Formats: sequence, C-alpha cells, structure tokens
Amino acid sequence: MATKQRGRPRSFDRETALEKALRTFWEHGYETTSVSDLTRELGIGAPSLYAAFGDKQTLFGEVLQRYAVTYGAFGGRALDEEPTARAGVERMLREAAAAYTDPAQPHGCLVIHAATNCATPEVEQTLRERRNANIASMRNRIEADIARGALPADTDAAALARFTGAVLQGMSQQSRDGADREELEAIAELSMRAWPTGPEGRTADTADTADTADTADPASRATDSAARTPDAADPASHAADTA
Repeated sequence: MATKQRGRPRSFDRETALEKALRTFWEHGYETTSVSDLTRELGIGAPSLYAAFGDKQTLFGEVLQRYAVTYGAFGGRALDEEPTARAGVERMLREAAAAYTDPAQPHGCLVIHAATNCATPEVEQTLRERRNANIASMRNRIEADIARGALPADTDAAALARFTGAVLQGMSQQSRDGADREELEAIAELSMRAWPTGPEGRTADTADTADTADTADPASRATDSAARTPDAADPASHAADTA
C-alpha cells in the first residue's frame, strides 16, 4: 500500500520562498504579517514553513540579512565608493529616491517600514540596531573627513549623521504615502544644503554666492569702489557743499 509523502514538495525552492517572504514582510510589516499570509504567499503549508525556516521571527531574521545584501545595499556602497562623506550621502539619498519608488518592488525601506506598530521586543530591537548601525556608519565617515580636513573641524558629526538618517526615514514614509521619485529627489537635494562643503565651513548656498562674488566683473567692482570713495569727488563739488 502506497503511503502519502509528507513534508515540503519536491519543487520547493528555498531561495525563491525566502524572496517571497521578504516581499511579504516588506509590504505589510512584521507584526501584521501572519503565518497564514506567509504560507499563502510561499505556496506551502505551515509544517513546511517551520521545517524550512523555523518560526516567523527566525524567518524574518533571514529576510533582514537578504535585504541588507540586495535591495538595501545601496547605502553602504555609496559610502564606501565615494571619495567623501558628502558625496557618499548625496549618492545614497539619490539612489534611495529611486529605490523607494521602484514600481517593481514594495515602496520604502523594509528596515524602516517593518518596525511600524511592532510589538515584538526582540524584532523591534533588531530593527533599531540596524538603523542605528547605518547612522553610525555615516558618522564614522563624517568624522574621517573632519580628521583629514575635508569638513570643518567644528562639524557635529553625530547630529549630521542622525539628520541624514531622519531624511532617509522620512523619504521612506513619503514613498509609502505616494511621493514619486522626482519629489523624493527634491527632498534629497534640499537636505544636502545643510552640509558644510569644506574646512571653511560654508554651506553649498553660501559657497555658490561667494564664488559668484569672487568672479564678478573687475570694472564693476572698480566703479562701485569709486562711487563709495568721497575723496575721489571733484574739489569744486566739495566747495559747493560747504558754501
């Protein structure tokens, strides 16, 4: 008599299943994604899910690792590959605008969105640690630029890194609320104006203004100087004024 085979189906692909789980958590967050949601999306029963991945929390841990080296890897690459912290953050924000609004995937950042209404302390702590680790990476890069003179000595590295983290989190939520890539890029551009551009401490706006003044027409500067110098006026005019 034939016996019914139990366990995962022969066609089960663990990597494909993990990708589906990632997208499910990304779309719905950790807390509101149920085991039933996962089994339905993965096309397997609960026993097969537990056999392949353990419980929901263990599966989510694998999902976070996969996300960090795939969809969420652009931030680390930008900081590692660009010559300065400012250039790295500018690229990071620009790529975030594209990634967070990509129509081929859930909008926003998984690490940010999954924390919404999270009531599981261990998961909440894991997500917080990942977000803080990203901020620490930015801070380390900013401090390195301060040390080598690429940023002013009085730059507050901790505040600047946390400010950038807040911008990223805001962009993630804005994308979930319907903001498009162009709108997020505008946010990124505005946020970069808060950055000092060199050891003299000028921001991008003040640097542009100063550079424009430095390259003004010499003849115009001479005319302005003459107009402001009373000693160059006609002596007869002085006599008339004092008469």
